[in-house]
Amino acid sequence: MESHNRTTTGRSTSTAHHTAYPSRRTTANRIFAAIYASALLALFYHHTNNLLFHSTTCSSLFTSSSLLIADFVFAFMWLTTQSFRMRPLFREEFPENLKRVLKKESDFPAIDVFICTADPYKEPPMGVVNTAFSVMAYDYPAEKISVFVSDDGGSALTLFAFFEAAKFAGHWLPFCRKNDVVQRCPEAYFAANPSTTSETDKLKTLYESMKARVKNVVERGKVDDQYITNEQYHQAFAKWTDGFTRQDHPTVIQVLLDRSKDKDITGHPMPNLVYVSRQKSTTSTHHFKAGALNVLLRVSATMSNAPVILTLDCDMYSNDPQTPLRVLCYFSDPELQSNLGYVQFPQRFHGINKNDIYASEFKRGFQINPVGLNGLAGPDYFGTGCFFSRRAFFGGPSALVSPEIPELRPDNVVCKPIQSSEVLELAHLVAGCDYEKEAQWGYEIGVRYGSLVEDFFTSYRLQCEGWKSIFCNPEKAAFYGYAPISLVDVLNQYVRWSIGLHEVTFSKYCPLTFGIRYMGILMGFAYAHYSLWPFWSIPMVIYAFLPSLALLNGVSIFPKVSEPWFLLYLFLFLGSYGQDLLDFILEEGTFKKWWNDQRIWMIRGLSCFWFGSIEYFLKSLGISTHGFNLTSKVVDQEQSKRYEQGVFDFGVESPMFVPMTMAAITNLAAFCLGLVVVLTGRESAFEGLFMQVLISGFGVLNSLPVYEAMITSSKSGIPTRTTLLSVVLSSFLFVSAFVALRK
Repeated sequence: MESHNRTTTGRSTSTAHHTAYPSRRTTANRIFAAIYASALLALFYHHTNNLLFHSTTCSSLFTSSSLLIADFVFAFMWLTTQSFRMRPLFREEFPENLKRVLKKESDFPAIDVFICTADPYKEPPMGVVNTAFSVMAYDYPAEKISVFVSDDGGSALTLFAFFEAAKFAGHWLPFCRKNDVVQRCPEAYFAANPSTTSETDKLKTLYESMKARVKNVVERGKVDDQYITNEQYHQAFAKWTDGFTRQDHPTVIQVLLDRSKDKDITGHPMPNLVYVSRQKSTTSTHHFKAGALNVLLRVSATMSNAPVILTLDCDMYSNDPQTPLRVLCYFSDPELQSNLGYVQFPQRFHGINKNDIYASEFKRGFQINPVGLNGLAGPDYFGTGCFFSRRAFFGGPSALVSPEIPELRPDNVVCKPIQSSEVLELAHLVAGCDYEKEAQWGYEIGVRYGSLVEDFFTSYRLQCEGWKSIFCNPEKAAFYGYAPISLVDVLNQYVRWSIGLHEVTFSKYCPLTFGIRYMGILMGFAYAHYSLWPFWSIPMVIYAFLPSLALLNGVSIFPKVSEPWFLLYLFLFLGSYGQDLLDFILEEGTFKKWWNDQRIWMIRGLSCFWFGSIEYFLKSLGISTHGFNLTSKVVDQEQSKRYEQGVFDFGVESPMFVPMTMAAITNLAAFCLGLVVVLTGRESAFEGLFMQVLISGFGVLNSLPVYEAMITSSKSGIPTRTTLLSVVLSSFLFVSAFVALRK
């Protein structure tokens, strides 16, 4: 891996906190881009020539136009991809040098940690609790850490879990400190480290006891009186009255740990730990996760107002206790301080099967492309594993946008105790559902509203304002999370992203106009590459059906093997796929993982991108509305077993499975016909149809999991109704193509 082939001799012993060096592939990338662009120009000359001089019938005009549109989208997306390849830059940090500068606890800047959850059944409270433990136990002064948990589901079950966590933290934190534990997520630690000492045994017993109590409460769906053991518990849970629902309830703010009062079992101060469930009302817009993060920004400002903010998904625990020190290597650099908005770490995942059948690693988006953006203005925000400068949420580097009250300013110093009546009163006020009315929150300050992909949109707006970012990718993963293990969960996640990306593309902030104007063409193209993802569905649908339908009707739509244009098509295909494979392998990928990654792109193009686009346009016309559907973090044992075996799970009926099943059926029929042509020796026909046979064969290879799911009787198979509907619709397509192409 290029990023890990680092020659650090001498540098780590210097006074430098970080260094950067360009990728060795930069020159090769630029040369190849020039050659490939020339080939694309030749392709469009060929398309134009066909369209103007050889499209003499309606069917040939339709075919030529469709291929031109498909190739234009492919070419434009390739063009936007080049923004990641022009200036790739690797970075390295030296936290050991930082320790020489930060000698006193007062030298460390305070950190506020934001953890968001919304449903105790889809996001089990013990997973959220483990995420909190992992950051509370950082190799960092405990007095400088404040953890704020946003519970957008307003669940007493989640609050109970954190009451229990606050007690266990008094044992866990000193254990980690005393034994220099590297893995500070208790669940991961006990899974990887069998008990070897009486101290570990005792701690594990405490943990399992806490885990059992939380599990019991979640299964029962309520906090029984037997668990309400003191006045603090009674006052907290008394807020859950009969009229309290997740859509309509008052603000709940519970200080679980107060660093000025609470000590662990060894007498050391504990980090602040605060539970926040913002006020909800059915008459107010709450803006999903973006709204929850803005409430945390305001509540934390009233209590701690740390200059550095870490945002985490509820299932994304810290894997390296020294991660904050790596971040300070950049935030403490005087040359970067003035316009450094955030430091983003890659998302890494536990539990991905050997060949990553659903491309959950998302290696290009989380590891390859960010290196390319490191040489420009920096990567986009991934929604988790990101350390922000609080100042970045309040206008550009040289233009502070002040909030409505001075207590929320990023430079405000909190002097009052976290549990004082004044602080708690103000915290409840700013967490109210009507607080943002006629305010700039979500539009000029804070996490930005206007898109379901609030992470992408927020970083885009921040970088348009002039903020830079840095991609920090140490060898030891900073964070680990859990990826979806069912196909329908994966696709539903991308449906949501597709809607959000369309909201960015078709807004006044379109990256191709607004972005290029404020960030330059390369960064504008980089953000456009992501915002235009749903448009992949156009060429995917065309190439999934048109060549096969034409082949089934004996109509040639591509150059013959003997023509020079055939070599052009071959070069464009192999060149694009070859470069993508090379990038993947150099980032420690494998061929099988890469193959599954490109297969999933095809599946997305025929399912979630298409359906997300339809839902967005229906919503724009007022016909349909969309909401925020959580991806379940609950693990089903049977499903998990199938996933580990590399079996695609189609076991839930979904309309998204119909187009991909239709494509699988159509390509299989076309490929079989192509083989018949080869075996019967009709050379002239085969020469004209060869490229269509190749495309159909490629489609068949990518559809192998679909065929397996169609014939299996297990729970992972495609439902019979879906298969039958796909067969009927495929037959209808064939008849329609027969009528159209034969004219």
